[in-house]
Amino acid sequence: MIAFLFPGQGSQKVGMGQAFADAFPVCRETMAEADAALGEDLSGLCFRGPEQRLVLTENTQPAILAVSVAMGRLLESRGIRPAMVAGHSLGEYSAHVMAGTIGFGDALRIVRRRGRLMQEAVPVGQGAMAAILGLDAEGVSLACAEAAEGDVVSPANLNAPGQIVIAGSKDAVARAIVRAKARGARRAISLPVSAPFHCALMKPAQDRLAPDLRALAAADPTVPVVANVDAEPRRDARSAIEALVAQVSSPVRWEAVMRRLASEGVRKYVEVGPGTVLTGLGQKILKDGVFFTLEGPDDVDQAVAGLAG
Repeated sequence: MIAFLFPGQGSQKVGMGQAFADAFPVCRETMAEADAALGEDLSGLCFRGPEQRLVLTENTQPAILAVSVAMGRLLESRGIRPAMVAGHSLGEYSAHVMAGTIGFGDALRIVRRRGRLMQEAVPVGQGAMAAILGLDAEGVSLACAEAAEGDVVSPANLNAPGQIVIAGSKDAVARAIVRAKARGARRAISLPVSAPFHCALMKPAQDRLAPDLRALAAADPTVPVVANVDAEPRRDARSAIEALVAQVSSPVRWEAVMRRLASEGVRKYVEVGPGTVLTGLGQKILKDGVFFTLEGPDDVDQAVAGLAG
């Protein structure tokens, strides 16, 4: 069984998708479709930047989604179809586009709004995120509880064993870093993000986004989409949308997502979108998984052969 994995925010870089658009008509047409859906030159922003515009959350999210869907359509045009799909945070929207739950244009518009609302939920400079390395989930949770002191700080991305990202108010995250190191964390790295995603500070964004998500024309997914919030496969439109609503202020349980895919019988995984972050995480989580990446057009034939074989 094959699963498509779709990356989230942080995988963006200027130039992403351009080589694929140059080499494959289906990718070129998908990027043009994204431009038309948003009424702007999103493909130009992906291909040429400038970086300071690409990294704005409201631009990053539709940009990564567009490139991911272009690459997913390329694989499908070559006969590679997943049995299941999943995506990290924003990537869950890419997964739902490929599963047919929501339309491509609707997804681009909703993730643009999602990016704006997440950015507006916490004034710049008041929130923070940090990666805690070498400490288990229980230890990270306890460090956050000890550090909170009435503020918000909690695990936000449970990415892989010993790799957990925390989010919350700036001061509380700084205190949690100290507590995590006292509990045995090997390293703690502050992340250059514009907002503290996937924590209770995002609840205002979730409340504002929820009516827009529930108003989308949604269909039952053609293949199960394993949700970030609980690592459960979504097989109907309503539960799929509710998982996207809850996801805004809930932690991304990526390690659990990967283990669920494996328990369902998935053995081959392909990272569909810019970057190789999910491949690296997956290899830490699943020792017997087979992973493929698409870093450039030259990787496509090899990936297709490996996935089809």
